[in-house]
Amino acid sequence: MQLIELLDIRKTYHIGDVAVPALNGVSMAVARGEFIALMGTSGSGKSTLMNILGCLDRPTSGEYWLDGKEISRFSADKRAELRNHKIGFVFQNFNLLARTSALDNVTLPMAYNTENLPERLSRQRAAEMLDRVGLGDRIDHVPSQLSGGQQQRVAIARALINRPSILLADEPTGNLDSHTSGDILRLFEQLNGEQGITVILVTHDANIAHHAKRLIHICDGVIENETSAAQSQKTATAAGDVK
Repeated sequence: MQLIELLDIRKTYHIGDVAVPALNGVSMAVARGEFIALMGTSGSGKSTLMNILGCLDRPTSGEYWLDGKEISRFSADKRAELRNHKIGFVFQNFNLLARTSALDNVTLPMAYNTENLPERLSRQRAAEMLDRVGLGDRIDHVPSQLSGGQQQRVAIARALINRPSILLADEPTGNLDSHTSGDILRLFEQLNGEQGITVILVTHDANIAHHAKRLIHICDGVIENETSAAQSQKTATAAGDVK
C-alpha cells in the first residue's frame, strides 16, 4: 500500500468572479520511506500541492488517500488532528517564536496532540530531539542567539516532536548559505535513511532537489515529468559535456 496516493487532484481559487486554477489534475503516489522533491517555478502549483499534501487545504475535486484513508473531504478539525499525528512541517522562514527558548519552541506542537504527556516528559522528549539535530547544548537559547542553520535545526526538531511519518519541507534552505544548506540536507537524508521518515521537499533549485531520490516536476498545475535523482544528474552531466 502506498503511503500517499493522489487521484486527479484539482484546485481552483476564486478571486471575485474569476476562477484561477492552481492544480489541473495531479495524480501521483509516494511510497512509505521515500525521499522526493517537488520542483517547479513560482506559480507552477507546487506550493498548492504541498498545502494539500500537508492537509492545510482541501482539493476542489479528486481523491487524496493517506495511509489507507480517503481524506479529501475531511473537516478542518479532522485535518488538524491528522496533521498533528502524521505530518511535520519545515518552512523557509523557520517560524520560531522570537522570545521563546529552543526547548519551548520544540515542545509547542505537543500542546495540540492527544498524547497528553506530562510536562516533564514533553520537555525530555524535546531535549532529545534537539540533541538529535545537534543542538543539545543550545536548548535554552532564543532564536536571536542562534545562527540561521541552528534555527532551522530547531524547526526540524519541532517538526519531529510528534513522531510524524511524513516530513514536508518547503524551500527549507532558502534563507541559508550553501554550506549550511548542505548540513540541513544531509540531516534530511539521515532522517530518511536511518529512521525511515518519508521526506517531501519543495524547491525550485535543481541542486537542492538532487538530494532527493525522486524528482517530480510541476508546471502549470500538472506533473510535467518524473525522474530519479540519478537519471536527472546523468542528464545534466551529459548536457554539460555537450556544451
